[in-house]
Amino acid sequence: MKFCRFISLDGAENVEGPHYGILDGDYVQQLVTAPWTEWRTVGKPRPVASLRLLAPVEPRKIVCVGRNYAAHAAELGNDVPKEPLIFLKPSTSIIGPSEAIVLTRYSRRVEHEGELGLVVGRRCSHLNDHENALSYVSGYTCVNDVTARDLQKSDIQFTRAKGFDTFCPVGPHIESELVPDDLLVETLVNGEVRQSGRTSLMVFPPAFLVRWISHMMTLEPGDLIATGTPAGVGPLIAGDVVSVRIEGIGVLRNPVHAAIA
Repeated sequence: MKFCRFISLDGAENVEGPHYGILDGDYVQQLVTAPWTEWRTVGKPRPVASLRLLAPVEPRKIVCVGRNYAAHAAELGNDVPKEPLIFLKPSTSIIGPSEAIVLTRYSRRVEHEGELGLVVGRRCSHLNDHENALSYVSGYTCVNDVTARDLQKSDIQFTRAKGFDTFCPVGPHIESELVPDDLLVETLVNGEVRQSGRTSLMVFPPAFLVRWISHMMTLEPGDLIATGTPAGVGPLIAGDVVSVRIEGIGVLRNPVHAAIA
């Protein structure tokens, strides 16, 4: 099942704020609450053409995993970590499909990082080895962990490099019926494939990540986990269109705009 978040292009609907919905072909059925609750539908299905899709999540926190593909760690001259390398992105960095990634004047090299995102569906803390960690996941989505690479190198820690507004595109929807262990993850810039790797190549697979992170911090419904990026990261410049394409989910596409002076 595909869950989305949207506003209507009808001005009257915008007053009510964003809604969650079930995406079924060319139509969206509105939900009363978020899909990870005991949701119910309301009203009649609406044509997708009459709506604008937003980022399908409003997380309290975005937990990201670094160097989770050996080839990506190697391309940046890093060793594979012995434990998951995690960091946080602010929720204010999130944008949805078709929204613009805005470059920053503080960086000379902003790069794409296409990733599989896990959307938490149930509160969890200190999961044990016998629990099904993925049962706490509501679904899966595409994430672009946009990174100011020069700032990441100069700062050592990742907060500034990855925390700028618009540096976390997410979408286009959440796919709830998916097995995440061997999916093709690709990033394209202007139609050219730059990154391509399968989730089976992750150093720490999705279930392990959910369980491990739950020992560091409580995961709450709606939280987002970005699971790491395959090799092939590269620069973005104004005028580019960057797409993250994940097997079984779809394509998250965003234009790139120049920095605000």
